[in-house]
Amino acid sequence: MTPTRVILMSCGSYNPPTNMHLRMFEIARDHLHRMGTHMVVGGVMSPVHDSYAKKDLAVAEHRCAMLKLALQNNDWIRVSTWETRQNCWTRTRASLKHHQNLLNSVLQNSDGSIRNHIDIQDLEWIPENILNGQDRTPIQIKLLCGADLLESFGKPGLWADQDIDAIVGEHGLVVITREGSNPNKFIYDSDLLSKYMHNIHIVTEWINNEVSSTKIRRALKRGESIKYLTQDAVIDYIYNWGLYDVVTSTTKTPTIFLCAFRGSTRVQE
Repeated sequence: MTPTRVILMSCGSYNPPTNMHLRMFEIARDHLHRMGTHMVVGGVMSPVHDSYAKKDLAVAEHRCAMLKLALQNNDWIRVSTWETRQNCWTRTRASLKHHQNLLNSVLQNSDGSIRNHIDIQDLEWIPENILNGQDRTPIQIKLLCGADLLESFGKPGLWADQDIDAIVGEHGLVVITREGSNPNKFIYDSDLLSKYMHNIHIVTEWINNEVSSTKIRRALKRGESIKYLTQDAVIDYIYNWGLYDVVTSTTKTPTIFLCAFRGSTRVQE
């Protein structure tokens, strides 16, 4: 059986993007390839619109710039700025539908002339070989998320049932577990999710990493180091633009320490 081609898509604030945001894509791709049922041909990260009601949300221009810096050495994950360029916040269901419809249009366009009819910004997230019409095999966009998003489906009034039905039924989920979560039980307890159990892929992250954008912002406000929690280029961008009320008094101060096992002295930034 030929594996189904998929593009993994994650939606979020990325305020700022963390190494875990990127790590999720790698874990998911490894899992799907190991199962042999899907072939991941790309990844896309879609930052939310500025009107999304969230505390300390940096403007989309900064969040998109940080994402692109975080991905500058990545050869398969890209950024879609479509949500940030709309008039208001876009529901996840609508964003998935837009990206899937656009992708279908590209696949059906055999000569690659679609570039002449669509804003280039809307096409930046699509892999070049697909844009060029080199392979027109159907591709399905699946929503990549953490177990917390899956569990949010059960919060009254947060998600419309028809949205959940469309997201899981038409696109499908790839869910990365977190410590203390039990997504399989949550799916079993939900009549709606159980109906689409075949379209939900649970991926266990055995190397736990609890880094989050919230914790990074808190560390920045306290003047604490965030090195190795996000990409160095993102850290530099945050300091250069003074985002998140960053405290700079204790940063960039060289610390001298001894390497006893070599009998030498080094300077660490």
